[in-house]
Amino acid sequence: MEANQRQNNEKKTLIAIILTVITMAAEIIFGYLTHSMALLADGFHMGTHAFALTLTFIAYVLIRKFSDSKYFPKGTEKIGTLSAYTSSLFLGATGIWIVIESINRFLHPLNIQFREAIIVAFIGLIVNVACIYVMENNHDHNSHHHHEHHDKEEEKKDFNYKAAYYHILADILTSILAIFALFAGKYFNITYLDSIIGILGGILIIKWAISLIKDTVVELIDMEI
Repeated sequence: MEANQRQNNEKKTLIAIILTVITMAAEIIFGYLTHSMALLADGFHMGTHAFALTLTFIAYVLIRKFSDSKYFPKGTEKIGTLSAYTSSLFLGATGIWIVIESINRFLHPLNIQFREAIIVAFIGLIVNVACIYVMENNHDHNSHHHHEHHDKEEEKKDFNYKAAYYHILADILTSILAIFALFAGKYFNITYLDSIIGILGGILIIKWAISLIKDTVVELIDMEI
């Protein structure tokens, strides 16, 4: 991957971290002041994604810092791949937790504060859509079209960036599904839909994690497929 594209990804990841951390802090503080468990839970959930994004950012910094180091004669690309592998494990763990919690909620339903939960889900959705916009947007407006296309192709090979992208995409998915299920519960009294959608969303996140784990393992062990 070209150094300028990697640095561009590094900057975009940092912006996504800042947005995530600000939202996380606001939700935790407001949740504590208002005694809202929904806000507190979502705040700490945002914290797990902030951690994954930070891991991605640190990997970019290390790749840049040791790019000419004698300790990495074959280059530093695998630092990013190792970061992506680690991040994909956290992504998979998140999916498994969502499935287990959804099954538990299905078997042991709890009273849902629909209005509050919908507000929290919308806050998370807006922030994560903003993060995706930042990570999708190419800030180099002076590049020609074929250079932009080349950058997109290179970006697909950047597993470190892909892992961060998947974490944010997983949050967007869960927010959209949650909003749909919460509206169904609030206005049509279909409360079990929240758990069913949670299970389906968790399974899809696990599928993304497995795909990324496979890609990064192949890269890490130099496997020919």
